[in-house]
Amino acid sequence: MPLSFGVTVLPDPPYQRLIDLLVLAEEQGFEYGWTYDSHVLWQESTPTLALAAQATERMKLGHMVTNPGTREPTVVASAYATLHDISDGRMVMGIGRGDSARRYINQKPVRVGPFEDSLKMIKPFMNGEKVQWNDTELELAWVRKDLPPIEMHVAGYGPKVLAIAGRLGDGVIIQLADPDIIQWTMKTARDAAEQAGRDPAELKCIVCAPSHISDDIADAREQVRWFPAMVSNHVRDLIARYGADGSVVPRALTDYVPDETGYDYDEHSRVGAKHGAFVSDEICDRFCVLGTPDQAVEKLRELESIGVDQFNIYLMTEGQEETLETYGREIIPRLAGVTGGAT
Repeated sequence: MPLSFGVTVLPDPPYQRLIDLLVLAEEQGFEYGWTYDSHVLWQESTPTLALAAQATERMKLGHMVTNPGTREPTVVASAYATLHDISDGRMVMGIGRGDSARRYINQKPVRVGPFEDSLKMIKPFMNGEKVQWNDTELELAWVRKDLPPIEMHVAGYGPKVLAIAGRLGDGVIIQLADPDIIQWTMKTARDAAEQAGRDPAELKCIVCAPSHISDDIADAREQVRWFPAMVSNHVRDLIARYGADGSVVPRALTDYVPDETGYDYDEHSRVGAKHGAFVSDEICDRFCVLGTPDQAVEKLRELESIGVDQFNIYLMTEGQEETLETYGREIIPRLAGVTGGAT
C-alpha cells in the first residue's frame, strides 16, 4: 500500500485554529487528522474533534493519543462511538499508557497489566459488542452497525507494550522516524501478533514526527529539537527497567539519552524548549523529516520501503500553513499512488 499522510495539531486555544488547520490539511491531501489528549496543558479535545468532524468531509480523526487512565475506559469507548456517529464513520483511535496527561497531574502512566485489560474491553465495546467489565455485562446498544469498525492503534516503545499492540491493536504508533528503530519496533510487535495467532502483516505502522521543510537545515533542527527530548522521557523509563546495554532495547534508541534532561512539561511539544538543549543535530535528522522537499521525499520513500503505512506530521513547528501547503504541492504527489492537494 502507498504511504498515507496524517497531521497532529495541538488543541491550543483558540479552538478554531485546530479546525482550520485540519480543514487545510484535508484540502492538501492529508487523510488523517489527529490531536493530543492532555486536558490540563491544552484544551479538552474531545468536543473539538466533534467540531472538526463537522468541518471536514473525508479525513479520519482521532487522538494521538488518548489513554485509559485519565479517561475511564467505558467513557473513552462511548466518546469514540459517539464521535464515530457524528463523523459518519471517520474515527480512529490512538491510545497509550498516558504521558503528559498523567504526569502533569502527578500520576504515573497506566500500569501494563491494567492497560492491556482496558484495551481488551475498549475495542469491542466502542464497536457495539457486548463486553464484561467490572463483573458486569455492558453494551453500547445504540452503536451504528452500518459504519465501519473503529480501528485502535497502540503507542509504545518497550517490548511489553509493543507486545500488547501486537496482540490487540490494529496498528503501532511510533514517535520517531529512525528506520532502524522502526524496524525493531515493528518486529517486536509483529512477533507478538504471530504468537497470538494473528496475521502480523495486518499490523499497521504509523510513524509520527515533526517535519520542517526549509533550505536552512540549522533552523530546521532548532524547530524540532524539543521532539527527541520528548521521546527521551519514554526512553528513560525503558532504561530504568531494562538497562542501556542493547540486550533488550536497541542502543540506537537509548544511547542519546543522558541521565538527567531537566524535562519541563510546561514546555511540552514547544519549539525552543530548554530541555531540548542536549539533543544533537544527528538525532534531529534521524528522528524527524527535515530539509528541502527533495530531502523529505527521499526520507519518506525510505520509510515507505520499510513498511511504514502512515507518516503523521507533528505540526508544532513554525510556519504551519506553509508546511501543509508544501506537502500538498511538492511532497504528497510524489509518493507513489498518493494524490496531493494544491497544484
